[in-house]
Amino acid sequence: MKLEDIDITIEKTDRRKTVSIFIERNGSIRVLAPITTSDEKVEAAVKSRAYQIFKKLAKWKELNQGKVNREFVNGQSFLYLGRNYRLILAENQEVPLKISGSFFHLDKKHLNKADKVFKDFYKAKAEQKIKERMKLIQEKFQHKPTAIKVLELQNRWASWTPKNGLNFHWKCIMAPVSVLDYIITHEMVHLKHPNHSPEFWNELDKKMPNYRENEDWLKRNGVKMSL
Repeated sequence: MKLEDIDITIEKTDRRKTVSIFIERNGSIRVLAPITTSDEKVEAAVKSRAYQIFKKLAKWKELNQGKVNREFVNGQSFLYLGRNYRLILAENQEVPLKISGSFFHLDKKHLNKADKVFKDFYKAKAEQKIKERMKLIQEKFQHKPTAIKVLELQNRWASWTPKNGLNFHWKCIMAPVSVLDYIITHEMVHLKHPNHSPEFWNELDKKMPNYRENEDWLKRNGVKMSL
């Protein structure tokens, strides 16, 4: 459907009890609704929240002014665990990419595929760090994930599957550890509460009382977590 000139994607699922509207990281609008809800009711729900939607879109545009268009040149900054590391183009390095001190070192002979080299590096580090943090975090939970994967998730930082697996975007490793812990904790709560119900938020608050600070960091800085 459209709201004025804005395209809106509607998804219906048997895992939802209410209609929820999300502004994705790319600025698109996604509506999740119970599978039994008629198209007319979904459309009415969206139109009734038009003011909130446009307000959130305005905020999204404001935050996206901080987007960084990175180039693989000497001095360019790249995020890793919440810190900026400057790039140095090196020669005859034993590995394609590494961190040393406050710098990323990229071997020049891999410059033509630097995007893939960085993604592979981030993915490997994310798999390592997420499993490391998960061991500490899951001690607070009764429900445990059946599988943990790091991959490309388009507009989501993380997601859970109906079989209780957890997926994480490789870009998560660009965030500070406290924010990474928030992303993990958020998904762990979904193992018990699939929807963003009041029970979900109450449980998240119990498991991480300062979650709002980390959620806010992600909203303000998420646009910078890119290549």
